[in-house]
Amino acid sequence: MKITIGDHDPTTRTVAATFTSGDVVHERSVNACYDASGDYDAIATAERVEEVGRGVAVKIGLGVIANAPDPEPNPA
Repeated sequence: MKITIGDHDPTTRTVAATFTSGDVVHERSVNACYDASGDYDAIATAERVEEVGRGVAVKIGLGVIANAPDPEPNPA
């Protein structure tokens, strides 16, 4: 699985993460981690995103997470 972590959003205290496995792409926000002084911790956040990614991988394998089907075209 390929994981891409976006920028930290201090307002929502999250990072955007994209999880890609084969042709399945799943995007979601993941809670950011902070150190004891309250500063954003990029290393701990990356570890957290990896943990979430393991769960996403299982769900993709089970078919719980899949790409949305293409909408059927409207007949004119």
